[in-house]
Formats: sequence, C-alpha cells, structure tokens
Amino acid sequence: MRVTAIIPARYASTRFPGKPLADILGKPMIQRVYERTALCRAVDRVIVATDDARIVEAVRAFGGEVQMTRDDHPTGTDRLAEVAERIDAELVVNVQGDEPLIDPRMIEAAVAPLREDAAIPMGTLKSPISTVEEFANPNVVKVTTDLRGFALTFSRASIPCPRDIDVSDFIRRGGAFKHIGLYVYRRDFLLAYPRLPLTPLEELEKLEQLRALEHGYRIRVVATDLVSQGVDTPEDLNHVRASLQRCGDGF
Repeated sequence: MRVTAIIPARYASTRFPGKPLADILGKPMIQRVYERTALCRAVDRVIVATDDARIVEAVRAFGGEVQMTRDDHPTGTDRLAEVAERIDAELVVNVQGDEPLIDPRMIEAAVAPLREDAAIPMGTLKSPISTVEEFANPNVVKVTTDLRGFALTFSRASIPCPRDIDVSDFIRRGGAFKHIGLYVYRRDFLLAYPRLPLTPLEELEKLEQLRALEHGYRIRVVATDLVSQGVDTPEDLNHVRASLQRCGDGF
C-alpha cells in the first residue's frame, strides 16, 4: 500500500509571516518537518504543497520534492486534495508544516489502522491532557472517542465534563485527551472531502474535521504518548530551537 505524506506550507500568516522559512539551527523549518517525515518507515514519498515561490526554492535547495498549488484554497485540506489528484497513492498523510519536532512514530501510528482496515476513511491522533489549564484552554482541541477508538466529537470546550469527581483528579486518571492535528486519508475520501458542504458544528467551532463526522464518516483516533512542538509564534520557535540544542535530533 503506497503512502504519501504531503506537507501544506503557506508563506502568508497573520501571526507569523514566512514561518516555513524560519531558521532553526541552520535549516528552514520546512526542511526540519520534511526530514523528520521522511524518516517514517510507513511513508513512501514526501511532498511539500505550497503556493509560494520562495518555499519552492527553499525545498528544492535541500533536495526535497515540492509542488505548486493554487493560491485560493480556503483550507490546508483543499491544498492537500489538489496535490492528491496528481499522485498515485492509496493513503495520504497530512503533516502540518509547523511541526519541526514531529516524531516519525506518530505518523506510523496514525497510518496503521487504515492499513489494517479498508473501511476506515480517515485517521488522526490524540494524547493525554496533563493540566487543568490545558483542559480549559479553547485553543487546545479536545476529542472523545467510542470504545473502538472512533471519534465521537472534537471541541474547543472542556469535554467530557466530569460531573461527580474533581476535574484535576479526572485529568490525573487520564480521562481527557487533546487532538493532535495530523491526519491520514484514504485518497478517494480526501478528493471528495472538500466538496462536502460545510456543517453547523464545523462553522461554530472552526474545526474542519467535524465536517466528516457530521456527514457520517468515521475517524479513527489513535492514542499516543509521543509529543511534538508546533510553532504558532516566534516564542514557540525559540522553544523549538532550545529543545534541539538540548536534545539534538534524536527521538
């Protein structure tokens, strides 16, 4: 089964313009993401998808594969789907372009259920929430799943709500999970996904993955204790640099 990882990368960003090209100890961030993704044993091919010539030039400079896309895509999934139309792959992995510390084993874990069960159209990851502050933070997306590991819902709200026990005790027991924004799609489903009408919960929460659930599609959610460090701000970038200086590129 052929698996292609696509890394959507935009130069324009409200909070952090030029983020994919930000230097991280001598390498642009997009190179860090690309190299880590390429280490995943489950991935056969890695492609950067961008609408910016500066990112194209940077990826080609380090020998990576890159494809230009239209500049009018409303979401990263739409950009992903444009590239997926041109390639021969059964599974497509969406690796965020601002995850320079992504662990290849996280990608492998997300891919595994779709390899094993052809009926699963989409997969993603979750990890335990460790603090009450994180549980209450609307910028941390929470996920609940059924007994087989399929998503029930995603929300910015603090879900599930513990009624009869203290919230901090509930979190210590490992009852709350945050969503990790790494996705695996069966190619046919990915090509159809952008054409699905927007849904009420998706528009309310501004969470694109809710569109799949509201249209009745299942999302397999794999639990992982592995962690990454996304970069949304220059401060986040400094944390990544410090982490690499302390630990290097090992996992």
